[in-house]
Amino acid sequence: MAASMRLNIAKGATCLLNAARLAPSSLVIPVRTKKRHRLPSRNFDSFEQQQKQLKAAGLTIPEDKMAQYVTITCTKGDARMSVLSKEGLLQRTERLKQTAKSYAAIRKIRECDPGFRIKTFAGKAQEIFIDAHNNLANFNEEKLHSLVTEHCYPEMVRGNEYKTIRWSFLGSLEPPRVVQVRCPTMLSEDVVYGQVTVRMHSRQILAIYDQFGRLMYGSEQIPKDVLEYIVFEKHLVHKTGQWRLHDKIVPSWAPPKDPLIKTVMIPGPTLTPSGE
Repeated sequence: MAASMRLNIAKGATCLLNAARLAPSSLVIPVRTKKRHRLPSRNFDSFEQQQKQLKAAGLTIPEDKMAQYVTITCTKGDARMSVLSKEGLLQRTERLKQTAKSYAAIRKIRECDPGFRIKTFAGKAQEIFIDAHNNLANFNEEKLHSLVTEHCYPEMVRGNEYKTIRWSFLGSLEPPRVVQVRCPTMLSEDVVYGQVTVRMHSRQILAIYDQFGRLMYGSEQIPKDVLEYIVFEKHLVHKTGQWRLHDKIVPSWAPPKDPLIKTVMIPGPTLTPSGE
């Protein structure tokens, strides 16, 4: 028995001398190793409260990137082609030739009309255009003759005897500008005419009614954007000559016009003398 007691005392001394016994007990703490990919519930009232909840969840609010969107579309209006293409180079070369001819024509016009200026002519041409169309809608023939040439008058009034025209000019989408100037000679060098082509991009309203008051073309409520190339002419030798509306150039790339709504008469049944 004494031997067993000595054995137990030796075991107790060994346990007291063990360093692991004197160390503190280990504590297991779970550690989150995966990122949290879901946002917490949005039960906050302000932006500051949202930031606090996101910081507590270990998330950050991404910064708003001020991205500028670029719209790439095909060129419209003047049928301009890319300079990098063969057609674009030919078009640019032809435009340079036309510009040189225009400068030569401007010098010739100024010899007969010293007050002619390209910068101010486009605004005057637009006024002539508006006055001519207003007088056409009101059927003022005397005033219309002074605003349009003998070539343009029958083109404007043909087929309008029994129609009602409602036309109004709402405004310019782009400032009018001169795109071409020519000074041709007729029969002899003494008969010189000046012709100026003006590009007008405007918003207009046009409605045409037939003799029964039914709409044939356009609408009085829906305005349309119109791109036109108008030619103005003046007899330069004539001292009291004025610039008048001469013609309209319709490019090959222009979209087709809306067709007219034609009114036809449906024949009724043939009545016999007894049926009358």
